[in-house]
Amino acid sequence: MRSRPKIKKRIKQKHSSNSTKRIVFFALSLFVIIISYILISYFCIPKITLEIKGKKLGSSIVLNYKEKYNAPKYYAKYRDQDVTEKVEVVGNVDSNQLGVYKIYYHSKVGIFRRSRVLTVFVKDTSAPSLSLVGSSDVDVCPGRKYQEQGFKAYDNFDGNITEKVKVKKIRDRIIYSVRDAAGNFREVVRHLHYQDQKPPTILLKGDIYENVYVGEKFEDPFVQASDNCDGDLSKKVVVEGAVDTNVPGEYELKYSVYDQAHNKAEVKRIVRVLERGKNGTVYLTFDDGPRAGTTDVILDILKEENVKATFFVTNSGPDELIVREDQEGHTVALHTASHNYSYIYSSVDNYYSDLYSVRERVRRLTGKDADIIRFPGGSSNTISRKYSEGIMSILTSDVLKRGFRYYDWNLASGDAGEFDTADEVYHYVISHLSKERINVVLMHDIKPYTRDALRRIIQYGKENGYVFDKITSKTEMLTQRVNN
Repeated sequence: MRSRPKIKKRIKQKHSSNSTKRIVFFALSLFVIIISYILISYFCIPKITLEIKGKKLGSSIVLNYKEKYNAPKYYAKYRDQDVTEKVEVVGNVDSNQLGVYKIYYHSKVGIFRRSRVLTVFVKDTSAPSLSLVGSSDVDVCPGRKYQEQGFKAYDNFDGNITEKVKVKKIRDRIIYSVRDAAGNFREVVRHLHYQDQKPPTILLKGDIYENVYVGEKFEDPFVQASDNCDGDLSKKVVVEGAVDTNVPGEYELKYSVYDQAHNKAEVKRIVRVLERGKNGTVYLTFDDGPRAGTTDVILDILKEENVKATFFVTNSGPDELIVREDQEGHTVALHTASHNYSYIYSSVDNYYSDLYSVRERVRRLTGKDADIIRFPGGSSNTISRKYSEGIMSILTSDVLKRGFRYYDWNLASGDAGEFDTADEVYHYVISHLSKERINVVLMHDIKPYTRDALRRIIQYGKENGYVFDKITSKTEMLTQRVNN
């Protein structure tokens, strides 16, 4: 009976020893399996690697809705050898459809095969756009409520979601927020400034430049003034300056007004009081110069005869002749920079580009901003119709609004092509002079026969009671009928 406990003890010890052996065996087996798997994976099964822009990828990526899917680069290695060419790619991604897409990369070398799956989640990750109508900084008239200017919200997936915008006002801020169906959030803020920093607006009635002749009554067209906070302020406008129509010249009228916040607005108008030409006056005008060999001789004759003339210059010829024209008291006026009809009259912009070019030349040489002009071909020309229908009707009105005055002629000397001798030019001019009107004579100082006829024309005029003068800012405009 005493031996049974000993037998049971030995049986228990033997059972415990067997359990330990089984655990050790299982651990060793598991270790061998793991090592084998590692060795097989490294030496026998191809390894596939994915990367985008040099960065290795895991098992998934997220692609934004409608974002272009750029397939990642891949390469496969087997025992340190490149077996990329053996990789087969299966699957595609449609970023125009939300969803989950799987791309399979299969590689097989011998009996060993490796597959890798890249899961692409196409989601809406872009926050909606939220834009404000008007400025994000708004001045509000003191004591008034802000009037909403509007807003718009748009989402790349949901479309127009303006109706989902929430608006909250906190003191001097208005907060606009919106969330799309995917939960993407956008917020913008408009800042309110309760102040009036905007000056009133003054609009001239009539034109910036108004012309009136000596002895006539000047009726001021006046102005219209308004303010963003105070409304109509026309009755509060103050006018400085006066126009004396008995004395020719330029007069400035200044209109000013203040709003309640003491913001000031001001505009000016120039009123020209012009002298009507005296009958029997002769204005010798020369186009297309200057030119060496003709203009300089013409200047010599004018100086010797003590006669002033008007030169409508171009961008051609020597600078020193334009300087001399100005220094000797003649009027340097503007004709054209290029005299290229196809360019000048193809558009209003081209005309002014050409005109301002020659004006800049005169300013550079004389220091003066010339405002007396003559259209190439005159205001009545029809050649402009070939390049732009109706352009002369536009220009003849617009140049006046810009402060220019244009002068045509009522006596063409014929030196533009009709005649080619000094005698012909001389006889034509003297036979068409009249004491019953002013005489604006068109001549060209680039023509030698005009040069050679000039002295005799002047002498004839003096002997027959004509007076010679130059065109100035006080001279009445002489224009022709517009035909385009």
